[in-house]
Amino acid sequence: MGEGSAGSGWRRAGFAGAALGVLAAGAAAGVAVERLTVGRSVRRKARLALDATGPYGTLRGTPGRALADDGTALAYEVDEVGGSPVTVVFSHGFCLGQDSWHYQRAALRGRVRTVFWDQRGHGRSARGASQTGPDAVPVTIDRLGRDLRAVIDAAAPEGPLVLVGHSMGGMTVMALAERYPELVRDRVAGVALVGTSSGRLEEVSYGLPLSGVNAVRRVLPGVLRALGSQAELVERGRRATADLFAGLVKKYSFASPDVDPAVVRFAERMIESTPVDVVAEFYPAFGEHDKRLALAAFRDLPVLALAGDRDLVTPASHTEAIAAELPGADLVVVPDAGHLVMLERPEAVDEALAGLLARAGAETGAVAPGAGAGPGNG
Repeated sequence: MGEGSAGSGWRRAGFAGAALGVLAAGAAAGVAVERLTVGRSVRRKARLALDATGPYGTLRGTPGRALADDGTALAYEVDEVGGSPVTVVFSHGFCLGQDSWHYQRAALRGRVRTVFWDQRGHGRSARGASQTGPDAVPVTIDRLGRDLRAVIDAAAPEGPLVLVGHSMGGMTVMALAERYPELVRDRVAGVALVGTSSGRLEEVSYGLPLSGVNAVRRVLPGVLRALGSQAELVERGRRATADLFAGLVKKYSFASPDVDPAVVRFAERMIESTPVDVVAEFYPAFGEHDKRLALAAFRDLPVLALAGDRDLVTPASHTEAIAAELPGADLVVVPDAGHLVMLERPEAVDEALAGLLARAGAETGAVAPGAGAGPGNG
C-alpha cells in the first residue's frame, strides 16, 4: 500500500475512532466527573491495593491442553470429584477467562466434577492459529463451538455433561449444539445460558442512542483492524487512559453501587489483559451470530436461562427470548445486576445453578449417559 493510501486509511480510522470516542465519552461522563475529585496517583495506588485483595482468580485445578482442529492449543483445568456422575463444563465470555467463574468454581468444589477453559486468544490459551499468518481469518462463533468440542473430547470424553456458558460462552454452547446435535442428544444432561443471546445483537444500544451506535458499528471493524496492526501503541494508550477504561468496565459489567471494588478491579484486569488484536479478530463474529434455530437441540433438556435485569451488553430481553424458545426452561432475571452477573450476584447464580444440577441429576448419581436425550431418542 502506498504512503498516500496508508495515510488515507489512517485518517478514516481516525475519524471513526473519533466517533467511537464521542460515544465512549458520553457513556463515561459520570465516570469522569466522579474522578475529578481524586488524584491519579491515589487511584493508581488504590488499583494496586485492590490487585492484592481477595482470592479472585486464585483457584486452580489440574491443568490440561486440548488441540483445536486448526492446531490452536486450548488451556483447561479440571476440578475432580471421585464418583461424580456428571461433568460441568464452563465457557466464559468475550475478553474474560475461565477465572470469571470464580464464585461458581468455589461453590461447586467437592460436589461435582467441573471443567473450566480459556477460549482461544484469552487467558492461558494460545492465539488462534487460523487468525495468524497471510491466510488469517476472523474468528467465528462456529469456530468456538468446534473448540468447545475439542475441550470436551480432551477433558470429558465420556459421561453426561452439563454445559454452562456466559455471553460469548453461551453462544459457543449454541454453536456446539448446532454442529454436533448427536453429542447433545447422547450426552448433555442440562444447559445454563447466562447473560447471552441467540442473535439480533445489532439491536443492542448499550444504553446509548441507537443511531450513534449503528454509525460506530459500520466503521468499527476497520478501526479495530487498524488498531490491531499497531497493537503495541494501542496497549500503551490503554495504560495511559486506565481511569476511563476502569469506569467503562464498571458501567458495562456491573449495575449495583455496592459491588465489591476488588471484584470490579478483578474484572478490569481480565478485560484489559485481552490484546487489541484478539479483540479485532473476534468482533465481526457478533454481528454474524444467529443461533436461534440451534436452541431446538435443548428443547427436551433441563435449561437455565439467567440474566441481570440491567445488563447493557446482552440485555435480559435476549435471555427472555431464549426462554420463550424453550418452554421448559427456568428463566431467572436477577435484580440489580449487570452483564457480569455471576461476579456481581454470585449467590443468585449459584442457587440457580444448583437447581439446574439437581434437575440434571448431577449430585444424586441419577444421570446416566444419554439421560439428556429427549423422548424417543434414548
